[in-house]
Amino acid sequence: MDRLSPDLDIYNIHLKNKTEVTMFILMGFTDDFDLKIVLFLLFLAIYLFTLIGNLGLVVLVIGDARLHTPMYYFLSVLSFLDACYSTAVTPKMLVNFLAEDKSISFIGCVTQMFLFVTLGTTEAFLLAAMAYDRYVAIYNPLLYSVSMSPRVYVSLIIASYVAGIANGTMDTVATFSLSFCGSNEISHVFCDIPPLLAISCSDTQMNQLILFYSVGGIEIVTILIVLVSYGFILLAILKMRSAEGRRKVFSTCGSHLTGVSIYYGTILFSYMRPNSSYDSNHDMIVSIFYTIVIPMLNPVIYSLRNKDVKQAMKKLLKEVSN
Repeated sequence: MDRLSPDLDIYNIHLKNKTEVTMFILMGFTDDFDLKIVLFLLFLAIYLFTLIGNLGLVVLVIGDARLHTPMYYFLSVLSFLDACYSTAVTPKMLVNFLAEDKSISFIGCVTQMFLFVTLGTTEAFLLAAMAYDRYVAIYNPLLYSVSMSPRVYVSLIIASYVAGIANGTMDTVATFSLSFCGSNEISHVFCDIPPLLAISCSDTQMNQLILFYSVGGIEIVTILIVLVSYGFILLAILKMRSAEGRRKVFSTCGSHLTGVSIYYGTILFSYMRPNSSYDSNHDMIVSIFYTIVIPMLNPVIYSLRNKDVKQAMKKLLKEVSN
């Protein structure tokens, strides 16, 4: 019996190590106090602008009858998503800039990852649905109200959320099924998948494959929908004889294409790379861009060149001033 005790001790130590991580430390950008103050003020301003811009668009769409069309319903859902997307990450990051304790509980980390993966995936599918909506509106405008009926656009929105929840659940369960028995220091400002895989003491090869194929599959499907939709839109533009009609189409579609290109591009750069090329600093900057900066940019991208939104904004401001 005595001869078995060393083996039992090793087993108990190994088991203890596998279950001892109950929280993680988000290391963030820097330890320089002055720089942290600057970053805090910068990201606080970005976050406030994001909330005001996106929630403001939601209020405009709800409050102005002229914006009660599928195009603007999609835009209001996108704006709501962006506000939630940024909120899943930014408040904790702002607190960590000023707090000595940069820890996040295990459950808090799970929740944060689930929310941002779910919302990010939902946004990818919603952008594809918005491209399809533009195709229907431009390629066959006479049948637009029939082809994009409430049952159709509501189904597209629900399908986007279902896909987001499914992917968020899969990636979160796969990541937190791993063992974290060594360092609990995450070289990031939030609980993203690559930095968590980097500190796991389990074999992460299967997780790398799941991440690669899930992100790759989502990107291929959504980008293909966007490309096909805009291919038909281009054909419709070439058939137009009115210069004013072409200008209006380019104005409407240009905003969406800009948002799509920025969002899909940063997601591809962040996730579609081998784990061996993981760089915490570069990946932090890219992650910050698509989770915090892009949600701030979307209200600007979709409203500055949109005549209907600008008119609704002027009307709201006039009512508030009176």
